[in-house]
Amino acid sequence: MELSEIINVEAVRAPVKATSKKRLLQDLADMAEQVYELPSALVYKSLMDREALGPTGVGRGVAIPHARFAGVRRMVGLFMRLEKPVDFDSIDRQPVDLVFALFAPENAGAEHLKALARVSRTLKNEAVCAKLRSTFDPSAIYAILTEGKAEKAA
Repeated sequence: MELSEIINVEAVRAPVKATSKKRLLQDLADMAEQVYELPSALVYKSLMDREALGPTGVGRGVAIPHARFAGVRRMVGLFMRLEKPVDFDSIDRQPVDLVFALFAPENAGAEHLKALARVSRTLKNEAVCAKLRSTFDPSAIYAILTEGKAEKAA
């Protein structure tokens, strides 16, 4: 699964001013409603419920909040490049400035895991993250996110 299959340039925002993790999750929910017509309140609740299980801040300034819920017809994603990092309860206790949110249909087991793995592989690449942090242009960010098509699972 390629990132270009789950995200489009309209689903990339930068720079985003977020003052807290809760505010960031609400901003993601509002964006999901604007871009994918998903109900903001349901998206927010689903993200908060997932965060209650354990934080989705994976380290090195990256967070991958994700949720499965009814109403999502296909795997979709959103990306935000924050203007200033926010505390996200990450595993390395570092604030987050790169956020890729993933939303899956309620019954998307393997597909959801494959998409999470693809996002994770992309954002574990230090060169990719450095490029993402070098710009606030949504089109450039989209190009950076989707350029690694040749990269395969380890």
